[in-house]
Amino acid sequence: MAVITDQLEVACTLPADKMFKGFVLDADDVFPKVMPQAIKSAELISGDGGAGSIRKVCVLEDDKLTYMKHKVDFLDRENLVFCYTIFEGDFLESKFEKVVYETKWESGPDGGSIFKATAKFYIVPGFEGAENFITTEKEKAIGMIKAVEAHLKAN
Repeated sequence: MAVITDQLEVACTLPADKMFKGFVLDADDVFPKVMPQAIKSAELISGDGGAGSIRKVCVLEDDKLTYMKHKVDFLDRENLVFCYTIFEGDFLESKFEKVVYETKWESGPDGGSIFKATAKFYIVPGFEGAENFITTEKEKAIGMIKAVEAHLKAN
């Protein structure tokens, strides 16, 4: 099985702790509000939100309702670190065995923040086009970060 590692870095104007709260801690409420055309629901189905917890996210892809489940691998509220693994769902179907994310919010210039993420895509043998898929997912992630930022600024 091949693994592609990809990195993402996005600057935001809001402080790291505020972005972490909106993007990680309050995600179940915030994501469906900021991107209702894409994210229909997000809910904790097991655990307390910390390590070992399982979350289910229902998304609209090409006019089809799909889902993904992820397990929280590590959550450090003090250092603004969130690591999780997508292990089930239509998102993975015949493409990836799993996707592992390591994310961190850091202080940025002028009171803003920087979102840093490393993603490891464990590719199912025979899946062609992984690089294009990953590029598209990266663009969606940037859009989500910016939508959360705009929502937090407005509220």
